[in-house]
Amino acid sequence: ASARTAGLYEPATGEFTPTGSMVTARYGHTAVRLPNGKVLSVGGVERGDSLFHTTPTAELYDPAAGTFTPTDSLAIARAGHTATLLADGKVLITGGLTDANDPASSTSTAEIYDPSTRTFATTGEMGEARAGHTATLLPNGTVLIAGGKQSSPIAFAEIYDPSTGSFT
Repeated sequence: ASARTAGLYEPATGEFTPTGSMVTARYGHTAVRLPNGKVLSVGGVERGDSLFHTTPTAELYDPAAGTFTPTDSLAIARAGHTATLLADGKVLITGGLTDANDPASSTSTAEIYDPSTRTFATTGEMGEARAGHTATLLPNGTVLIAGGKQSSPIAFAEIYDPSTGSFT
């Protein structure tokens, strides 16, 4: 089920301590530490009425204050997506499910979050719709997108180039 709770992990003790609550109860979201120390939580699944829905919402966690605040929303709701911190401090969001109740609702869309403007903007589209995939920043600044599935597993990879905003 969706939850608003959050905790801080202390590596020295191996323990979690509670911190502020998220604005939106969610699961299946991503969380990325930004260069300014804040954490961007994106998308996921929330409970509405009696059903579960993917959400386009995002929020920022400020560890100094222990609080979450809303930020710009994604262009589309998604869960099971990836979020990758790029070399320039922006965040690439790729794929995911657009319908929490339909495992075949994967998307090929991608978006970029810019922490300086606190906004999302669409970027190039992947060659294959996918959810449950990986996205790894490579030393040359490109991002390797691999695996995932639609209605069946995907056996090929793609590269995102931030300089062109495109996937190959």
